[in-house]
Parts: sequence; structure tokens; C-alpha cells
Amino acid sequence: MIVFGRILYLWLLLLVPLIPLVYGLAMYARRKRVARFGDPALVEELMPSRSASKGWVRIILFALAFFFFVIGLARPQVGAKLSERQTRGAEIMICLDVSNSMLAEDYSPCRLDRAKLAISRITERLQDDRIGLIIFAGTAFVQLPITTDYVSAKMFLSSIDQSSVPVQGTAIGDAISLAVKSFSAQSEKSRAIIVITDGENHEDDPVAAARQAAEAGVKVYTIGVGSAQGQPIPMDGELLKDKDGNIVVTRLDEKTLREVARAGGGSYVHAGGEEFGLNPIIDDLRRMEDEAFQSVVFEEYDEQYMYFFAIALVLFIIEMLIGERRSRRRLFE
Repeated sequence: MIVFGRILYLWLLLLVPLIPLVYGLAMYARRKRVARFGDPALVEELMPSRSASKGWVRIILFALAFFFFVIGLARPQVGAKLSERQTRGAEIMICLDVSNSMLAEDYSPCRLDRAKLAISRITERLQDDRIGLIIFAGTAFVQLPITTDYVSAKMFLSSIDQSSVPVQGTAIGDAISLAVKSFSAQSEKSRAIIVITDGENHEDDPVAAARQAAEAGVKVYTIGVGSAQGQPIPMDGELLKDKDGNIVVTRLDEKTLREVARAGGGSYVHAGGEEFGLNPIIDDLRRMEDEAFQSVVFEEYDEQYMYFFAIALVLFIIEMLIGERRSRRRLFE
């Protein structure tokens, strides 16, 4: 299978048929100009060494050379076979709160979108670390199993919204327990859970879940999203109200998140700034002992552009070596 690394360059191939077309129009215009000054046949007799056929040979060679040059620019590649390789790094499970309270606009455009953006950016700092994603509200689901495929991680991340989990609520403990079970069998030491939430837990005991995670050798970090004064929750163009008609205000529960991080042997960070609080946690994870992992990956494609450039170069050279004069042996007549 052939793929192209820079497929946009293939649009230049539209110029290939235009090259002989423009040349033909130029020759036609030349003959029209010659006809104004005299008999074209007589003019041809006055230039016996000129070869019309050589001009067409040169322009066709130039068009072919340009064709292969464009293919080379588009970087044709072949390969992509599966191979097994060993990597070293940590395993990180990110638990993202997608409950309705994450729609509050403490951050621009909202808590959930800012959290997704921060997670997407943090994958750019990871190298051989393995990452997984769990989303939770009233219950928790594995959105992305542990992997080194950061492209897939971003793709799954972009599809997440508050409707991704049908049961509303905030089950932080359920998310932590599920994350502990979601690490690979290869991982024993360098494991961490990052919980991103406003901390308003309504379903279970997250501190007990974090304590059990720490006993299993997993660090639990928490990132608090929101503000202590609270914000209303926009829903369908209006503000969310309770059963009594009062506007619901969601507030950051830092006390619970600090207790969760303390029980999990990690640390608590209040989300803020461009990196949303993830960078200090990633720096802390860098100090953990890397583990070796066996993973099946796609090998990089083999580049083929140099062959097309070589063909184009040869054709360009031949085109330049063909003169405009008529050959004595009449090869191009």
C-alpha cells in the first residue's frame, strides 16, 4: 500500500496536462504571427535547421519530469507493518468528570472544554508513557484503554461531552476504582491516576477508593476545576434549576479533593493557567521509576520520494540535452 506524507502537493498534478496545452497554444500563436509577415512555408525554408518535433519532445519530457517531481514532493511511502518493541515509561489513567456541573463557565469556554484542551496538550509532552482515559458522572466508563497511541487519545477526547455518560451525578470513587483495574498486567510500579473534577461527589466514598489505590501501589492526583464562590450551569440556553425552581450553583469542593490526593499518596492542584495544573503533576510523574513495556506498534513507512526525484532529474537532464535544431540523422522528424 502506498500512502502520501504530504498529499496536498498532489494538487500540482493538475498542471501537468496544462504544460503541453500551453505550449501548443504558444506554437499556434507563433504560426499566426509568422503568417502576418509572409508565406509560412517560405519562412520554414529560411530556417532549415529548426525542428518542430523536437520542441514537442522537449515539452513532453518536461511534463513527465514535473509529474515525477510532484509525486516526490508528496512523499510516497510504503510499509506500515506491525512490529513488537519495548518501551519504558509510566502508565497514567486520566479520570475526567463529564457531569452537568462541568458545563459551568468558570473557564472559557467551560470547565469541560478547558479540561479536554489541557489533556490534549499534555499528550504532546508524553513520550513512551502509556495513557488511558475514563469518563464519569453518576457512573464511570473506560473511554480509552491504556495505550501509547496519542493520536487516538486526542480523537476519543474530542468526542466527549456531558451526554457521554447517561447517568448524572459525580461518582469519583467509582472512577478511581475502575482506573485501578484498567492498568495493564505489565505495570507494577509506575502507575498514576489523575482525577479532573469539581469535587462535588454525590455517589460514593472517593477517599476510601483513593486509599485502596495507594495500597495497590497507584498514586492518585486530583485537579480541582471551578471556583469556591460557584457558578450556575447553562443548559439548553437556560440556567439549570432544581425541582423547586432555584438556580443550581456548582462550587469547587477543594476539601474533598485534597483528602483524596492525600489518601492516594499524590497531590492536589487547583486548575488554572494555560496548562490547567497538569504540568506540575506530569513533572512529578517523571520522577517515578520507568517500567519496560512490550507493545505492538506500526513501523514507520519507508520513504520512496528519492526515487521519484531521481527519475525527474534524469528526465530534466535529457530535456535540456535535446536541442532545438534539426538532427542530421533526422531522429526527431
